[in-house]
Amino acid sequence: MSFKIHCIDVKNALQNYIWILEHEASKEIIAVDPTEANLVEQFCNTHDLKLAQIWLTHWHKDHIGGVPELIKNRNIPVYGPREELSKIPFITHALEHENQFKFHGLNIDIIAVPGHTLGHIVYLIDALDVLFCGDTLFAMGCGRVFEGTYQQMYHALTRLAALPARTQVYCTHEYTLANAQFARHVEPDNLAIQNRFDVIEAKRMLGQCTLPSTIELELETNPFIRAESVEEFQRLRELKDNF
Repeated sequence: MSFKIHCIDVKNALQNYIWILEHEASKEIIAVDPTEANLVEQFCNTHDLKLAQIWLTHWHKDHIGGVPELIKNRNIPVYGPREELSKIPFITHALEHENQFKFHGLNIDIIAVPGHTLGHIVYLIDALDVLFCGDTLFAMGCGRVFEGTYQQMYHALTRLAALPARTQVYCTHEYTLANAQFARHVEPDNLAIQNRFDVIEAKRMLGQCTLPSTIELELETNPFIRAESVEEFQRLRELKDNF
């Protein structure tokens, strides 16, 4: 079983990435949170790949914008959160916490992580040590608490922090440098944060992607999953909102 992960840089104001999971033998792919249809179509045409499934983490427009065009006149399964069916009516496979499904023999596990939105889910592929986590956990940061409570978001992050340390974290935005600046501000004596900041700054100066991260790296350098209580998490999140 051979799989590859590719990154499509949307190059929009929100700095979205569309993650592509390719099954090399069949040349079939999954598009995770496809912001724009034409970018996925171009990628498939250029690399002679076939779109087989679409996975959605939550209902925000920059995560689902390309779906209607991608499924037009095609029978492509769309996986997404059951809790957000009313906002994403084109979901064909509604998922909730602890659901499982397969893609070419790979087991995909669903973890519910309400907070950023009430129905937000993430996709864990244990065999590949891969987590597609949308806008819940970012490299050195986390999503804003838009619909849920701080308590929900804190518990969501705690759930992800408990995954195996080697798990690779594929989030949907290139926010790492801004997150690193904040992390350095709130933990000025954390050497791991300083070292990571230097690496990230150099990468961004060259226009390079800073992802994936790992759970291990986040536990060392992400103030939000290092928070030891809901109260501490809320204080940090509110600080970051105005940083």
